[in-house]
Amino acid sequence: MTNQLDKKSQAWSALFSEPMSELVKRYTASVFFDKRLWQADIQGSLAHAEMLAAQNIIGASDLADIQRGMAQITQEIESGAFEWKLDLEDVHLNIEARLTQLVGDAGKRLHTGRSRNDQVATDVRLWLRGEMDLIIDLLVDLQKSLVDVAEQNVDVILPGFTHLQVAQPVSFAHHLLAYV
Repeated sequence: MTNQLDKKSQAWSALFSEPMSELVKRYTASVFFDKRLWQADIQGSLAHAEMLAAQNIIGASDLADIQRGMAQITQEIESGAFEWKLDLEDVHLNIEARLTQLVGDAGKRLHTGRSRNDQVATDVRLWLRGEMDLIIDLLVDLQKSLVDVAEQNVDVILPGFTHLQVAQPVSFAHHLLAYV
């Protein structure tokens, strides 16, 4: 089965008399940076496919094919078997091309009613939401550690400072709790 995404770089290069140089491909591609978005891309695409099916825009068999294909892509990425292609520029085209390779026309229909900009914005938001959850957990751990150290140092006194001048003495615990 032929996939129009496999010929993407050829279509772009057809505008010029010479093929696109490897330097330009590396400069314009983001796949090796944005492939970290793969889980968000698949999650967003599955939600979009479910909406398309719920609205009777795609059939149940297309939805099942897309879900099956995305499950296989997930397994391939997690196992390290997924081939990230520089010619496909980004995480979105890499996953879309593989999905279409696996499930045919159902993979092409996944983009119905969704622009690439919508997809990118959704992926970045989902990814950032997950990263914020990790950061929040780390901040809570830091706060708990500061409280623990403060509890152990209630009687330790150190000079306080105000406007870079020595002020009244404070406990080390009080100083640490200021950061919590």
